[in-house]
Amino acid sequence: MTGAAHESRFTVRGDVVEDNLTGLVWPRLAQPAETGLSWPETFQFVEAMNRDNRFGFADWRLPNRRELYSLVDHGQREPALPPGHPFEHVWAGKCWTATTSARDHAYAWWVQFSGGRMFFGNKADDAVVWPVRGESKALWATGQTGCFGTDGSPVDCAGSGQDGALRMGCLWPEPRFRENGDEVEDRMTGLVWRRSTDLAGGMVDRVAAGRAVDTLARETGLAWRLPAIMELESLTDCSRADPALPEGHPFKDVREAYWSSTDSGYDPTWSFCYYLHKGAVGVGFKARAEFHAWAVRSA
Repeated sequence: MTGAAHESRFTVRGDVVEDNLTGLVWPRLAQPAETGLSWPETFQFVEAMNRDNRFGFADWRLPNRRELYSLVDHGQREPALPPGHPFEHVWAGKCWTATTSARDHAYAWWVQFSGGRMFFGNKADDAVVWPVRGESKALWATGQTGCFGTDGSPVDCAGSGQDGALRMGCLWPEPRFRENGDEVEDRMTGLVWRRSTDLAGGMVDRVAAGRAVDTLARETGLAWRLPAIMELESLTDCSRADPALPEGHPFKDVREAYWSSTDSGYDPTWSFCYYLHKGAVGVGFKARAEFHAWAVRSA
């Protein structure tokens, strides 16, 4: 659905917009606070929105990282949203999510709508709040189960509005992975991954990563390919770091960062990359041998 015009993906209902792809409902005004807020201030702001019945509803919440990131169109820039989207006053910078970083609990995830990156920032810093309402039957839960304060210390989840409290999204299948020799099926997405996550035997540029996957496809007769960035992101368990993979995962040769097949709409010389230890999404210069190659195919 990436790149779909808003006539098919989005339905405007007065002051709110329903995303027909995910079922989530967003304010048409993408900056209801009109200023940056610290992470704890965003929850206070959303509480005030609900008390005031803002935009006609009283069940707003801060989106988790998977919900907010679902809006991104990686082929676009400033903002990285689908062409023809109906949103107004979109901030092309950082927007907070309700998901804490598993690597440092004093940090929380943000989505940058300038080009579509996703990283984490100190909870005391400012970013924009773009709240959401509803529950998606198309998005998977992030895996986060704990709640944490601004200083990173554990807090009571009750009434916090954090990702670890609400745990929005579809439950993961148990067991999540099915092993078959050199292959691992992710029963959540239906994708099949190579068990070894270092196909090229070291860091390579994007062209070499593609060649390594093409060679594997020829040798096996199977449709192996470089994964799209959203496919790599789907592996993330937001309760874990170093690596940010589900507990007990069967993968081996796990490295720090990986090329995706998704080119950046911000700069055609960049491609999106996935930082597996952090669970972050960034970009890399295609000509530089700075990332690893991992192969995936559809089941």
